[in-house]
Amino acid sequence: MRLTVIAVAALSAVAFASGASAASQNFPSAGVTTLAGKCAKLVVGKVDASKGCKGELASVGLPNGQVTFIFTSGGKMLGFQGDGTAIKAASNGNARIPLNLVTTGVGEKMTGQVKVAGTCTFGNPYSGKPIAIECTAESKDTTFTGSFSTSGKAPKQK
Repeated sequence: MRLTVIAVAALSAVAFASGASAASQNFPSAGVTTLAGKCAKLVVGKVDASKGCKGELASVGLPNGQVTFIFTSGGKMLGFQGDGTAIKAASNGNARIPLNLVTTGVGEKMTGQVKVAGTCTFGNPYSGKPIAIECTAESKDTTFTGSFSTSGKAPKQK
């Protein structure tokens, strides 16, 4: 799957680590996981890329504990990256990961990264029910927002 290739290529410069999980969730996990569903929102600053946002989201867990949720739209990627070892329980059975970077890419190559503060909140995609993955982050110059709802089907490990 092309998104898997993109996700792996996008993060090849970062050392891999085990993805930590919150509570009894087995997500995010180490390696590349893809989720099918609907991208509801993808906005960078004043640019709204929601209309072309793909119905697939990648979660990449690295051996150093970093986790990135990668949204794609119009051949471009936006990754919300945070410390998977710092995932905490949130409301309604969800979990929250603190973010430290937003990564950007075109095609199969990452072209930039920006230091941010923010969070991604997510449910357990193995529950058999649709869940939401909501990411918001701010750099000193701009804001980033991504929102994705899964189909309820189990994620695919790549």
